[in-house]
Order: sequence, then C-alpha cells, then structure tokens
Amino acid sequence: MSGILEGKRILITGVLTESSIAFHTAKLAQEQGAEIILTAFPRPTLTERIAKKLPKPTKVIELDVTNDEHLGRLADIVGEELGGLDGVVHSIGFAPQDALGGNFLNTPFESVATAMHVSAYSLKSLTMACLPLMQNGGSVVGLTFDAQFAWPQYDWMGPAKAALEATSRYMARDLGKQNIRCNLVSAGPLGSMAAKSIPGFSELASVWDDRSPLEWDLKDPEPAGRGVVALLSDWFPKTTGEIIHVDGGLHAIGA
Repeated sequence: MSGILEGKRILITGVLTESSIAFHTAKLAQEQGAEIILTAFPRPTLTERIAKKLPKPTKVIELDVTNDEHLGRLADIVGEELGGLDGVVHSIGFAPQDALGGNFLNTPFESVATAMHVSAYSLKSLTMACLPLMQNGGSVVGLTFDAQFAWPQYDWMGPAKAALEATSRYMARDLGKQNIRCNLVSAGPLGSMAAKSIPGFSELASVWDDRSPLEWDLKDPEPAGRGVVALLSDWFPKTTGEIIHVDGGLHAIGA
C-alpha cells in the first residue's frame, strides 16, 4: 500500500535536532512516499548530520529566509534537484534573548522586528520563493504556538506567532486561485532546541500538566509531525486558512 505522500515533492525547513517537529515531519514524509529536500541556517553541516538519521539520503540547502539572495536562487536549486514542489513546511522561528523571558515591556523594536521578520514574514517570503515550482498547486504548512493567549515567558514570540497566523490566512486568500492551500499546526510545547532558548520554558510547559485533556509528552514530537504530513497530503483537499491544534486538547479548556 502506497503512502499518503506518494509522488509528492516537499521542501522542509528547520531540521536542527532529532527532537524537532521538522525532523519527524521529514522522517514521516519519506516513510509516506515523498521526496524531500531540507534547508538549513546558520549551520547546514548540523542539519546534514541530522539528515543522515532519516530513512533516505536527502540534500540540504543553506537558506537564510531574511536574505533576498538566498531566496532568489532557491527555486533554481530546488528545481534542479526535484523538478518542482508539491509542499513546503515552514518550521522557522527566532527571537533575540531580550525579546523573551519576561522582558516584554522593555524589548527594543530592533529585537521585535527581527522576531517578526524571521518568524512571521518569512512564511510569505519562503512561499513566494517556492511559488514558481508549484505550478500544479500544493500545500504550505507552518508551525505555530497558540497565539490566542499570552503565555508565561513567551513574550514577543507571542505577537510574532499571531502575525504568522494572520499571514497564513491572507496567503490562503491570495493563493487559493492557484490551488495552493496554506495551513498551520499549533503544537503543544516540546523540548526542542527552540524551546530551550526560551528562559523559564518549564513554567510555560507545566500548564499542560494541569489542563491538557490528553496526556502530553514534551519528548514526543511525532504527533505534531503527523499533523503536518496529513496537511501536506491530499486528504485535506479543501482545507485552507486553518489552524489544526495538536496540543492534547488544551486549547479547548478554560481552566
């Protein structure tokens, strides 16, 4: 029986560690029949080492999503490797340390601008860079952390994720005519490299111990990866502008 991504060509960003959602997305995508290509920044060699743990070999491209030169050459490089694309996974987020950890009211705009550029605007810039390769439509899937609420320690990454969520909706509006779907997976907290960069992350994560209807495992990124792979597949052919929660159900619980 063929997998749900059989014949699909997928570009995946953000594979930094084996514990990341992006890594498990890449692994599951290959297992489900996709050809994949990875992007990495600032250390492609790190991603190349992690990529060796995937079921099949895959090419790694250096890509800084804030660099117009990198974005401008992306379609040519990916086109030579895969011929085209059916899906793009945006697993990119960054905020300077002074934008996190309880410093919300004192964060300078320069740091806020960096967080917004890397974490939100890049969804649009990455997708537009890949657009020439998506002539037959496709699926763009990003990763968010529920921006309906103000979370402990998360500070300016919260507004950045809110901007990401709005960006995805506007992209869904404007790219639907090209049969390109744009959706997000809102995952619960995981002990990834991104999480470790947030001061006081354990305080944020502890919310899940008390309120999540389903038991939540900080060490298991596979459920979120499954959500991403499902949205990349043809099983959601008319779903766009959506946020799928893979968070143990916590988003539905008030207290």
